[in-house]
Amino acid sequence: MGLALAHSREQGRIGVIVSKKNIRKAVFRNRIKRMTRESFRMNQHLLTGLDIVIIARASMGQLDDKGLSKLLDKAWTKLKN
Repeated sequence: MGLALAHSREQGRIGVIVSKKNIRKAVFRNRIKRMTRESFRMNQHLLTGLDIVIIARASMGQLDDKGLSKLLDKAWTKLKN
């Protein structure tokens, strides 16, 4: 689902990759990107000093908003440890 690399800067950064091959409809691709950025913004204080790349898989397109939010929270928790 994602990659992370530590760096010496104070602020964390995020990149989101959602391919058309995995998630066909633009509405779903945009929803994943929007929710990922918002979730990162809300948890950014926990993720300082990390460059994070989120790679969306086909199964992410089938999740509802609550499921996607839960998946992202789980990823942030895993990264902060």
